[in-house]
Amino acid sequence: MTITGIITAIIVGLIIGALARLVLPGKQNISIILTILIGIVAAFIGTALARAVVDTDGFSFIELIFQVVVAVVGVGIVSALRSGRAR
Repeated sequence: MTITGIITAIIVGLIIGALARLVLPGKQNISIILTILIGIVAAFIGTALARAVVDTDGFSFIELIFQVVVAVVGVGIVSALRSGRAR
């Protein structure tokens, strides 16, 4: 992955994290910074998964779908863990 790809993944990760919170129903008890970090990690993992399944070059809706799904799962897990600690 090139430096441009890494910077793009970070920017996309910011958006992906926000989308994940919008997709999940209810209130997530995590900070926006943690959501952004989850989105960035999800962007990298989603890209790797998409490239393992389909030959993607440049922008791909398949890749975006993988990234959003990974981010939703990540936000859901972290939110559940955080709400369990608060109780």
